[in-house]
Amino acid sequence: MSLKSLALIENWPVPTASAGAVRADGTVVGTHGPAGRRFPLASVTKPLAAYAVLVAYEEGAIELDEPAGPDGSTVRHLLAHTSGLAFDEHRVTSAPGERRLYSNAGFEQLGDHVAKATEIPFGEYLRQAVLEPLGMAATSLEGSPAKDAVSTVDDLLLFAAEVQAPRLLDPRTVAAAMTVQYPGTKGVLPGYGHQNPNDWGLGFEIRDSKSPHWTGTSSSPRAFGHFGQSGTFLWIDPDAGAACVALAGRAFGPWATEAWPPFTDAVLAELRG
Repeated sequence: MSLKSLALIENWPVPTASAGAVRADGTVVGTHGPAGRRFPLASVTKPLAAYAVLVAYEEGAIELDEPAGPDGSTVRHLLAHTSGLAFDEHRVTSAPGERRLYSNAGFEQLGDHVAKATEIPFGEYLRQAVLEPLGMAATSLEGSPAKDAVSTVDDLLLFAAEVQAPRLLDPRTVAAAMTVQYPGTKGVLPGYGHQNPNDWGLGFEIRDSKSPHWTGTSSSPRAFGHFGQSGTFLWIDPDAGAACVALAGRAFGPWATEAWPPFTDAVLAELRG
């Protein structure tokens, strides 16, 4: 079956968009739009980077609870946006574990930490550890591990299939990545304001009961993923047994907060139907 609901991207006020969905068994249930077109991912870069960090952990190059970033912070703090680093500056604004401060700087320090431990530039490590094994030939990271990857819907569906049925990582590691780290921590979800709690796993945002939110009203509380300021998102909903990717040629804004939730609800309804 090919999901008809994916065609709803035609109604989005964007110059170009592409979307696709994949089940937990790796079956692509449809794409719409130019699925092979490369789009800048913005923060959808972070789950890819986090996956590479977790490969480095499993390879023994780093430990999740070893020091990284500001004083008192660890790799785990950086992955879970609780290191205390500011949003886009390498400046400490609170103690580690105190608040959920979404931080690009934190992911940049993660990249530096892994590069130092493995003696491989982070972009190259990501390529060797994640992109190449998954066949994501159209994806590259040229710059910040927080926001500078470029990819396609086709490639991100390969990644979403991997996260649902891991081959590169132990399933227990991936289960930890989608489990709330530092429960009860509040903070701001960019574009959606203060959330209490503001739940995150290891590099993935967890939906839980957040409202408003970029996923759908029918999304499971266990749904997790990421959206990006370039008009991109990737969600994985374990209860639906599927994942969805959408990439657009327009920056995130009010159009996205209006268009994305009903799109996700339509996709989920069709997947469940």
